Amino acid sequence: MKKMSKRAISLLLATSVGLTASAVWSAETLQDVLKRRNLSQQDLLAAAKTYVPTGKRDEFVTFSSGGQSGQVIVYGVPSMRILKYLAVFTPEPWQGYGYDENSKAVLEQGKIDGKTITWGDTHHPAISETNGEYDGQFLFINDKANPRLAVIDLRDFETKQIVVNPIFKSEHGGAFVSPNTDYVIEAAQYAAPLENKKFYPLEEFNDKYRGGVTYWKFDRKEGRIVPKDSFSLELPPYSQDLSDFGKGPSDGWSFTNSFCSERYVGGIEKGRPPYEAGCSAKDTDYLHVINWKKAAELVAAGKAKKINGHNVIMMDTAVKEGILFLVPEPKSPHGVDVTPDGKFMIVAGKLDTHVSVYSFEKIQAAIKAGKFESKDPYGIPVIALKDAVHVQVPLGLGPLHTQYDSKACIAYTSLYVDSQVAKWNYCEGKVLDKLSVHYNIGHLMSMEGDSTKPAGKYLVALNKLAIDRFVPVGPLHPQNHQLIDISNDKMQLLYDMPLPLGEPHYAVSIAASKLKPGVRYKVGTDSRTDKPHPGAARAGEERVERQGNKVTVYGTLIRSHITPETIEAEVGDEITINLTNLERAQDETHGFTVSTYNVHASVEPGKTVSIKFKADREGVYPYYCTEFCSALHLEMQGYLLVKPKGWKPTKTSLAKASYTEDDYKATLKKVADTQAVIDSVVGYITSVNYKDFPDVVAMVEDATDQLGKIADAKAKHEAAAGKKDWEQANLWAEQVWQYQVKAADLGLRAKTYLEQNGAKKVK
Repeated sequence: MKKMSKRAISLLLATSVGLTASAVWSAETLQDVLKRRNLSQQDLLAAAKTYVPTGKRDEFVTFSSGGQSGQVIVYGVPSMRILKYLAVFTPEPWQGYGYDENSKAVLEQGKIDGKTITWGDTHHPAISETNGEYDGQFLFINDKANPRLAVIDLRDFETKQIVVNPIFKSEHGGAFVSPNTDYVIEAAQYAAPLENKKFYPLEEFNDKYRGGVTYWKFDRKEGRIVPKDSFSLELPPYSQDLSDFGKGPSDGWSFTNSFCSERYVGGIEKGRPPYEAGCSAKDTDYLHVINWKKAAELVAAGKAKKINGHNVIMMDTAVKEGILFLVPEPKSPHGVDVTPDGKFMIVAGKLDTHVSVYSFEKIQAAIKAGKFESKDPYGIPVIALKDAVHVQVPLGLGPLHTQYDSKACIAYTSLYVDSQVAKWNYCEGKVLDKLSVHYNIGHLMSMEGDSTKPAGKYLVALNKLAIDRFVPVGPLHPQNHQLIDISNDKMQLLYDMPLPLGEPHYAVSIAASKLKPGVRYKVGTDSRTDKPHPGAARAGEERVERQGNKVTVYGTLIRSHITPETIEAEVGDEITINLTNLERAQDETHGFTVSTYNVHASVEPGKTVSIKFKADREGVYPYYCTEFCSALHLEMQGYLLVKPKGWKPTKTSLAKASYTEDDYKATLKKVADTQAVIDSVVGYITSVNYKDFPDVVAMVEDATDQLGKIADAKAKHEAAAGKKDWEQANLWAEQVWQYQVKAADLGLRAKTYLEQNGAKKVK
């Protein structure tokens, strides 16, 4: 890139922050800042390319695996700002995941052999597709350690389902979706007996241990995997790795690579060479080529075997029916990536310098002609490498994973050993550019790079090591996601981003405009099932019911109180607290916890959540809203009173403060002054086209609801004043003011929103 002139720098700054020659933002000039911070012109250009001004939003949203955290990390591109952690396989307190009954039910789906598993090793996220393009509706993520797959609904960014693979003991090759997301692939990793609770010694590895690939059927309408309609293929005891579905001309086929096709079982403690020696002895491993659409037809025709209640097409059936083939691939590959046009599959072997571009047309010609060089030990036909490869390209040391550009034939491959990204042309087999990254890059990700229409623009290098890139934080370092500009002929490194959660393995990125998440639920919704919650309550329906030793609370949350404010129980009672957030305005989340009982709920607008626990000892236990929701957040509280059995009260009146008539009059003045503010705000809102802004309409509805409660409180304070009960008069007048404050807060927020979003005067 050519060196920038001082004038170019000034123009760049003027463009990015809107400065004019006469505008002065600080005492320092741009040149002063560059000098003080020892920044180069290239640093400035990179900063301008990644900077997202306040109030603006990122162009892309990235979903990264959270590795050993068992979660998913969400961040924006190009800002690289972390937006959210998605709770998937691991309890997560902020979202109440694993602490309320509704999310516990999702985690319960992930039990294996009756055991509760509270962590996962998430690896490969996949975004749902329609006609091969990302549609932003669902996200899938796998758990390598405990072979499971999760479904996340991107309408609310919550995990809805976890399914356990019934025949695998581990898996790495998930999740990958078909072009219309009717199936999701999950491939085994380490071979094991497919039958549950079957023991076979390692001496029987070749005969009794098996790999496999599972095709999970996905119901788009329900947003759930359907296990009974899913199936697997039995595969040899090679370590199956990553997969991809075909697209375009290769639609209906899938591809899964492998390593350790030597079927070596180690035993260093017995004096044998270790696994890494025996599993990399041969020059090639095998790419599995599978006609999955025909496989689905075979299952429907009853040609599958039931193993652990799951449909499995056995290898001999797959060979006989002509749906399974092998092609040699460079040893120890990690990933098979189908090109956007579906004509080629690219595989890189970590222990080979070459990247191999396989031609789907050539593979099909060999299959049609019955041209095979051999069979593997299990009778699977092997297509010769020369009969399947379009071109092999030497890229460097440790080629790993490939992603695609919006430009035809342009690919990017990570070079683990070289710590570089290679840009190359897979049609011509030509290297175009290389860029050093820091350090030991694993996967890499281009914008929408797994789809039929990659967006280009940016690439993210997912580096395994950070070493010297960030301020030291102890022996356990963050990993480093580096943002790269790929919009020009030469790649430019823009930004280092520490990833502080787990070992992020792979990521996918989608245009932010394709995501359409909701901002509130229909009041009374169980967000984990997307159905009405049986414990839902609306304002005025709050109650506490007792049946034997079971106490059930039907409560509500709204700024700034919890109803009921007191819950009474006896030692030994089982308490279920159902809470409905009555807010309509977005981002008005409430939290709820009871001291010492290890429960927590995050209750977004409209949601109903249940928490459940046993009151196992007497005492006084405060509960409160855990989400700072209003000026009187700290007063949003209550008490759980757990009484000894048979306890009888000795006092008949509550503690109280002392209020006078003057206090009451002062409160009435405060109410009148606040009403003047509300009237002014209402006057502005109704003078513009606020009904054209759905978010504002929701806020207005919420504010109106608050104001609608005033009449009852006003009647009570006036009645108390008539009796000269100044305490009750003042407190009920104060409650009127509370309703006003909440309404005013919403109104002022709506006014600001309208002013910033171009509201127009109505005639």
